Amino acid sequence: MCSRLSLAGAFVNVPSVTFGTGQGSAKPSHSMTFRPTPDTAMRLSLALPLLALALNANAAPATLPGKAEVAAYADQLLADTYPADGPGAAVLVARGDEVLYRGARGLASVELKVPLSPDQSFRIGSVTKQFAAAGLLKLIDAGKLGLDDPLSKFLPDFPNGAKITVRQLLNHTSGVKSYTGIAGVMDGPIRQDLSTAALIATFKDQPVDFAPGEGWAYNNSGYVLVGAVIEAASGKPWHAQLTESVLAPNGLKQTVYGADDALIPGMARGYTVRDGHVAPAAFLSMTQPHAAGALVSTVDDLFRWNRALHGGKLLSAASYTAMTTPAGKAVDAKYGFGIGPGTLRGHAQLQHGGGIFGFSSHLLYVPDAQLSVVVLQNSDSSLNGKGDPGHLATLLGAYALGDPYPQVKPIEVSVETLKGAEGVYRVDTYNTRVLRVVDGKLVAQRTGGAQATLIPTAVDTYFYEDSLTWFKLERDAAGKITGMRLYQDGEGEGAVSLLTSDPLPSARTPIDVPVEQLKRLVGSYRGDGVNMKVFLEGAQLKTQLDGQPAFDLFAETPNKFFLTVVDATLTFAPDSGAVSSVTLNQGPAVIEFKRQD
Repeated sequence: MCSRLSLAGAFVNVPSVTFGTGQGSAKPSHSMTFRPTPDTAMRLSLALPLLALALNANAAPATLPGKAEVAAYADQLLADTYPADGPGAAVLVARGDEVLYRGARGLASVELKVPLSPDQSFRIGSVTKQFAAAGLLKLIDAGKLGLDDPLSKFLPDFPNGAKITVRQLLNHTSGVKSYTGIAGVMDGPIRQDLSTAALIATFKDQPVDFAPGEGWAYNNSGYVLVGAVIEAASGKPWHAQLTESVLAPNGLKQTVYGADDALIPGMARGYTVRDGHVAPAAFLSMTQPHAAGALVSTVDDLFRWNRALHGGKLLSAASYTAMTTPAGKAVDAKYGFGIGPGTLRGHAQLQHGGGIFGFSSHLLYVPDAQLSVVVLQNSDSSLNGKGDPGHLATLLGAYALGDPYPQVKPIEVSVETLKGAEGVYRVDTYNTRVLRVVDGKLVAQRTGGAQATLIPTAVDTYFYEDSLTWFKLERDAAGKITGMRLYQDGEGEGAVSLLTSDPLPSARTPIDVPVEQLKRLVGSYRGDGVNMKVFLEGAQLKTQLDGQPAFDLFAETPNKFFLTVVDATLTFAPDSGAVSSVTLNQGPAVIEFKRQD
């Protein structure tokens, strides 16, 4: 309501500090939303089969694949992604008004062995945001308010509300603290039933992330406030106003507020993975996702929604343009109002994803092909490392466009050849990408990021494992490697990183530190508005930031520890006696956390 380990976007706990990773550019992902943990975040690149095609096959074929071809591809994709005896997904692919594929795989109830069907309802997480945005824009089209009205017009007591505009709430540039990023919220308070006013009270006095309009940060509080503005302008609960003005007029009978006490026909049960096993999703009060993520829908209704929203049936031309066109600090983030523009195999696309306890979703639309893809999943994590609706939707969309992603077919490459690619490649002023051979395989690690295994598929061509991202090494006339050209998510003309003369960083080797010495490091720390826990699990020292899973720490010295999931270190001070602070170094970021206990 996210990409790899970083929590960039989503109805999740999104602190300003993350143990983030990234294979290519640090572009934000809007594909997850109200998630208990960022397994997603770990999610842009998951293991899914790719249809065979030459790497340079970017030109669309003379004919697009028909229904039978799309169905065969989608069925195989679902079969390779979801086990038949666990949670799964419902999928719809359509071109214009023609449905090319509508199907499902997995179980709606694992306990009762009830199969999923494409008729069933799912929580959609932050896909809710585009419904809320459209509902507010309908009020603007009716003359009830304006995009540049101050928040104080609707909530007179909100701190600095005179400087925060409705537009800034919609595009995540308000600077208001996202309540899902407040320490401890996801550990218990998220279960409480709260009114709109009571929910706003939990975050309104929190320190802001930046002055209104001066930055961008994915923000669930902003959309709670969008809901509050809808209520103030209409005199009705936000979801009742959406039903009246947006849902009912467009025949969206299965898109409803997912209240905890509502009996929703066909509602799939949500699941997670806990201690290595499929388990029921954690509970949260659905009063809390609010207009940021509390709707329930079906693949059919989301298809109808795409046709109405993007077909000019819902909003004025001015409002639709504002919704789909990033402005101000949201330009670099590629974010409009509850929707993000991007590209899919060279075609412009509009998309958003969602994640909430027990469910994940993705909705995309390609305007020039009038292509809709909907993926609704009844789990927020998986046992097999697969199951990312955003990735699945991307593959399905590319295939339906007649330009599928290439199949990753490994080739044999000698260790000597792999070692020839080793080096430090300059990405930009602050970041490099290091290639080195580890255990006979070439791996890549961007500054501050995780180590990723590379798969050779052709001479000088490497794919990131379980990903659409790949690069080709570039050579001069003498055959010497000069750099690499990386194609993030397989798109565009590629970004060049030049090979530097810098020596390879030394590989880190952990040392043993007695448990009694580790105990002095255990505690709660706070820095840059984010909380960090350091704790022992047996003899293993671990760390955990707000809203993220715990990660193992490995000692370089008794006071300096590194993570293996990302290129980051924690240095505790002072060297002896009671610890008062810990400093995080991750890429160019240096953040000091002060001990709180």
